[in-house]
Amino acid sequence: MIKLIVTTISFVAFLIGGVNGQNSATSSVPPTAGVGATSMESTGTITEYTPDSSLVLDTGSGEPVHFVFGRNVTYVGADGQTVQAPGLRKNLRVRVHYLVVGGDKVIDKVTLTE
Repeated sequence: MIKLIVTTISFVAFLIGGVNGQNSATSSVPPTAGVGATSMESTGTITEYTPDSSLVLDTGSGEPVHFVFGRNVTYVGADGQTVQAPGLRKNLRVRVHYLVVGGDKVIDKVTLTE
């Protein structure tokens, strides 16, 4: 009887240790993105733009899509090279890479398509 109790306690301790070990697994989502972030891309024409804050894209779906800029945004020219001054403006066609964090679409990369 005692052996059964000791075996059961050992098994439960093993299960708890396994669950805790799963929490240390690495993820492809950056740590700043938070738990549950999903990475996506969208292409469209800028209809509204507030520098370093937000932009709205017309993706052709009929509904404007609102984005906010993350802390570290990479800007890429149409030639695939990183650019320092992206020159974003209304009516410019772009592709944005973003993370869905909570209810926000947080941009981490903007690629100029023109």
